Amino acid sequence: MTTTIKAYRAAILHSIADPAEVGIEQSYQYFEDGLLLVENGQISAVGHAKDLLPALASNVEVTEYRDALITPGFIDTHIHYPQTGMIAAYGEQLLDWLNTYTFPTEKQFADKAHAADVANIFLKELLRNGTTTALVFGSVHKQSVDAFFEASEALNLRMIAGKVMMDRNAPDYLTDTAQSSYADSKELIERWHGKARLHYAVTPRFAPTSTPEQLTYAGKLLQEYPGLYMHTHLSENLDEIAWVKALFPEQKGYLDVYDHFQLLSERSMFAHGVHLCDEECQRLAQTGSAIAHCPTSNLFLGSGLFNLKQAEQFKVNVGLGTDVGAGTSFSMLQTLNEAYKVQQLQRNKLNPFKSLYLATLGGARALRLEDKIGSFASGNDADFIVLDYHATPLLSYRLQQAKDVEEKLFVLMTIGDDRAIKETFAAGRSVHQRG
Repeated sequence: MTTTIKAYRAAILHSIADPAEVGIEQSYQYFEDGLLLVENGQISAVGHAKDLLPALASNVEVTEYRDALITPGFIDTHIHYPQTGMIAAYGEQLLDWLNTYTFPTEKQFADKAHAADVANIFLKELLRNGTTTALVFGSVHKQSVDAFFEASEALNLRMIAGKVMMDRNAPDYLTDTAQSSYADSKELIERWHGKARLHYAVTPRFAPTSTPEQLTYAGKLLQEYPGLYMHTHLSENLDEIAWVKALFPEQKGYLDVYDHFQLLSERSMFAHGVHLCDEECQRLAQTGSAIAHCPTSNLFLGSGLFNLKQAEQFKVNVGLGTDVGAGTSFSMLQTLNEAYKVQQLQRNKLNPFKSLYLATLGGARALRLEDKIGSFASGNDADFIVLDYHATPLLSYRLQQAKDVEEKLFVLMTIGDDRAIKETFAAGRSVHQRG
């Protein structure tokens, strides 16, 4: 096989550990004048340009970005691609919002051509915002997942997705059955899981829309196919929690429902987790399960404020999710802007390096993919982005006042958006360039 080596020169920053565990200063590496070496789509080295340039062969192409910052690609641990067309749907609480906007929109995904169109729009939007990996809800229709994986495979993206399992408490046009959801999921798993850079997630929407029989089948799939993900919602809204208690009175709490059906594992991702008790956090940590913190949607739907300090106390893995379409932006930068505000409202500080961790290595660890993505460790996939310090006049002017990389990072996360993403790379290949 022919070896292809490319080099990228700019300021370079990546997380190497969780600041909550090792302290801020030990959590990242920063190279003011850095060089990133990519060999056959994987990271081969990162370091100071002055150290790495002399050893480069004369024929190695070096791409230099001035006034720019290279970081790993962002990782979105919770998002709904069928809801792309209803982002910014006006003002409801969660359960009313689902019935008014979400379910009618998802009905359209029975049409494979429609699903394919939206999948392409969705992926372009992710890449335009610097997101290179996402954990994605499809719709209840298996063709929605086929369309998504086909579009992802064409771009050689590392993506995780699954067909929604939903056999009650939803419109008839969107429900499956326990048996059909099992059979459809099984078919999709065998077609897509582990193909190229794709992974499958067993995806019961949330406990109220699945019968005990369907949740049993979800657990059966996880037992039959080791390495699958499980992706669902947990404790997002107080009315939702009360509804779960009424539907499953034999269980002590919301998390106990999923635990009873053997849906907790190190590859289980629970979106939101806004209203968790200490005992639930402890159980999540014990099983290696993770939470996707989704600040923009929690604020938009009035669901509440995620307690990051509580999750850190119990060592629960936490990633960051945009949760489009309840979330109001595909931009991970803007999502981090809202995450900062959520912590401020609780009198907690969210350091910019912790924010970077949540959006990159933290998400990778939550997905058990830290040996593939999330940092510039040697051998990882070359999924990375180039952030432009001069993307907008305001950003350019404000960054001229920044005294160090910490302040630059915070400014990017506060007033930056999709315009700050100059270029996005997946497996070493440019998949988005800002026009």
